[in-house]
Formats: sequence, structure tokens, C-alpha cells
Amino acid sequence: MRMWIVAPAFLVASAGLARAQHGDFVLFGEQPKERLDLADSQRAVHPLTAPHYHEDSFVTSDLRAWYAWHRIPESIALDGGDATAMALQIRVALTDSLQLVAYKDGILDLDTGLIDERGTNDLAAGLKWAFLQDWNSQLHAAVGAGYELATGDKDVLQDDSEIRLWASCNKGWDRFHLGVTANWIIENDSDEGLGDSDWASLHVHADWFVNKWFSPVVELNAYKTVDEGTEAVPFSGVDVANLGGGKGEDVVSCGIGFELRPTQRLALRAAWEFPLTSEEDLFGARATVSAIWSF
Repeated sequence: MRMWIVAPAFLVASAGLARAQHGDFVLFGEQPKERLDLADSQRAVHPLTAPHYHEDSFVTSDLRAWYAWHRIPESIALDGGDATAMALQIRVALTDSLQLVAYKDGILDLDTGLIDERGTNDLAAGLKWAFLQDWNSQLHAAVGAGYELATGDKDVLQDDSEIRLWASCNKGWDRFHLGVTANWIIENDSDEGLGDSDWASLHVHADWFVNKWFSPVVELNAYKTVDEGTEAVPFSGVDVANLGGGKGEDVVSCGIGFELRPTQRLALRAAWEFPLTSEEDLFGARATVSAIWSF
């Protein structure tokens, strides 16, 4: 299956000067002085993988263009297959602690032994509240809630509504930054032919600020079906599609990548992701490329 977001062309023209890769726009109010005065080395890299569900604790305003190629193992789809996704996420700081997050949209292209279709992803958005922002100790925490509208194409295993609840925590030690995000996904539409399920995910992030241009990143992503759907299939849909996958189909993957910062508002990123669990699910391997323009 193919997953996620593109379009880095629009970025270059507007790469103005703000600290690191972070802008300072706030719709109502302004960013706290402690944030604006941070040393560049203290600014964490935003998540590189699992863009629909890996949300850090920071309130920023930015556009994130994503492209992902995702390999489906032969054990799932006859001769295997792949998926490609392209999308654009929008995040807006409504206040210094409240953020609007439009986290899912775009186009999904599936090419497997059973499906060869291109269609639109569902649309999803939510609100994030950063209730803890301790800039001196580099400790941050947030909670959020979102809703996915069943607006996508069934031909690419979309058209599925769901409620998403999440919590995140980020901690930095000068150049080294850690982050953890946990999601709970509640299905809200059981009409999908392959079933829907309630599931949970956990995402772990680590990055190291080498210099103002470059940071290496390592991430872990874990997915677990909590309540399988009525039309359960014997494998997990991970973050490609919400299927009725069985409770035993846990998936853990590792992503290794980097971020380049050619200007102070523009970040270019890439990651290669591979499974740590059995390939008896949709996760064979994934390459993700993204770009962030902050304003």
C-alpha cells in the first residue's frame, strides 16, 4: 500500500528567518519569550514517521508536506505490493498552548495482487492542548482529540470514521531530545467490508542536534488491535487502513532518518522504516520523505 504526503516545491520561496526551523505565528496572542529565546540546540525535531498519529507536545504553526512509499509483504497480498501516499498537513497555534492540527488528507495509491486503485484519504483534524511547557527544563506534555471523517475512497480502504485520543511527552537535555506519543483509536463506522477495530499505538522519538544544519533521528512505532471488528481479517492495518485485524496482530517498526535545515524556517527530512515483528501484517518496509515550512 502506499502512504502519505508530498509537494515540497512550495517551500523554498518563503524561507524567511525565524529561530531554528520554528516560526512564531500565534493566532490569538504570542509565543512565550522563553520559547523564542531557546538555543537552537534545544529545539527538538518534529516526528519523521507515522505522520497521522505521531504528534509531539509542541505548539507550532507550520505546513508539512509528506510522501511515503510502503511495501506490503507477499504473505499478505499474493505477490506482495506497495502503497504510495502524498499529503499536506496544517498546524496552527491558536494560542501559546492550543493548536489546531489537520493531520490526515491527501491521496493513497494501492497496488497489490488484489487491488490496483488510487483514491483520496479520509480527512481528519483535532485540537492539541500543551498543558505543560517548562522551557527551562525542556519538559513538555500535551493531550489531544481528533475526528476522522469518512470522506475517502473505499477502493483504497478508506471511508472510515474514527475518534482519536492522544497524549504526548517530550524531554530534552540540551542537544539530545526524547519524545513519546500514545494514541487510542475508537472506530465509529462498522460498515467497512474488511471490518473496523479499536486499536492503540505508541510512538517513541529520539534526535541529536549535531549542528544548525543536521540532526539524526531514530523512532519506534507500535500498533495493537484492542477490539477486533465484526469482519476481522487475520492481519493488522497498522496506520495504512483501519481493518478488523485480530487482537494478536501487534506490529512494531523502527525508523532511522535525519533532518536537514537549509534555512531557519525550512526542514527537509527522510526516514527508512522496517518491521521488528513478523511480516504477517501490512508492514513490509517504508520510505518517508517530508518537508516542513514554519511560519
